[in-house]
Amino acid sequence: MSGNTITKTVVNFDRPPRLSSEEKTRLDGMSDQDIKNAARADPDNPILTPAELEEFAPLADAKLIRQSMRLTQEDFAHMFQIPIGTLRDWEQHRTEPDRAAQNFLKVISVTPNAVVRALSKFPEPAE
Repeated sequence: MSGNTITKTVVNFDRPPRLSSEEKTRLDGMSDQDIKNAARADPDNPILTPAELEEFAPLADAKLIRQSMRLTQEDFAHMFQIPIGTLRDWEQHRTEPDRAAQNFLKVISVTPNAVVRALSKFPEPAE
């Protein structure tokens, strides 16, 4: 790669990478302590302290919120006036909701009926 090349890695949390049979055998043979020791020895992935972990703000998970409401993507997107493509991108972690969308998802997760009532006062935007 040249110095001007940007590489984007997309992680699909719903489908983790497949392990070879050798990798499965090696991992299955490791104890919890072996796994901790390997993690500690990895210079590219240092173990975070509790204080460092506190700095991470949890993201509202659109998929978990939608699933807890037992709605399809289409129904959730329509109900809360979110473009279906945007919702799919959030759920598949292709993009992350910005701060305003994160807050919107948090409000939906706590008071979905109030959000629906509030949105009903305004015309649905054209897509």
